[in-house]
Amino acid sequence: MHDIKVKTTIYVGLNDSVTGVQKFDTERYIEVMHHVFRHYQVPFSYHQITGGFFHEDGRFTQENTLEISLIDTDRDTVMNIAKDLCAFFHQESVLVSEAPCSTVFVQESMRD
Repeated sequence: MHDIKVKTTIYVGLNDSVTGVQKFDTERYIEVMHHVFRHYQVPFSYHQITGGFFHEDGRFTQENTLEISLIDTDRDTVMNIAKDLCAFFHQESVLVSEAPCSTVFVQESMRD
């Protein structure tokens, strides 16, 4: 049976909002991200992607980005996580998107 849940995606750039360059190795940002999600006790998955972003002042930046996926996570918790990541990664903002999705857990094992 399929359940309809909300899939939330958080996009967090890794370039510093003031200097416009990435200050630390991507692995360090990933470590911080892991700590944040452990603190909130929220399951997640992520991808490392590259994207472009327009700052509020019109400057364009290409940067490494973490695309973090959450399924059926409370909206207040999502916003708190997004705020923490925004502050810890020194971002101007992070993007949060939501969409309905169909979910099902599939279980199977090998038989002798």
